[in-house]
Amino acid sequence: QVQLVESGGGLVQPGGSLRLSCAASGLSGLTFSTYTMCWYRQAPGKERELVANSSTAGGTRNYADSVKGRFTISRDNVKKTVYLQMNSLKPEDTAVYYCNAIRSDYSGTRYEYWGQGTQVTVSS
Repeated sequence: QVQLVESGGGLVQPGGSLRLSCAASGLSGLTFSTYTMCWYRQAPGKERELVANSSTAGGTRNYADSVKGRFTISRDNVKKTVYLQMNSLKPEDTAVYYCNAIRSDYSGTRYEYWGQGTQVTVSS
């Protein structure tokens, strides 16, 4: 019943910027705040790559070396939304970008959800 829906993808020129959004539904804001949120991407013919993640309160953020300094992940637990601000985009950033939510309870049960993906194309 939990759904993640990405938006904000599209065509952008090299050096440009895009802001991706991932809106969660089917859960409360309090529950959303217990999930680690992640952005992945997958280019044609390549493996899926973890781009960035954010801790539950947003205080700890991690980035792949390929995007560090250019991308910023953030979250709004009240709006139940996670964002990916992408600056200085390069053609190699072209991929389908996926939103991911993950958590484990005290018994070790894993809960994980994926969005449908949004296409980002960086080309002149």
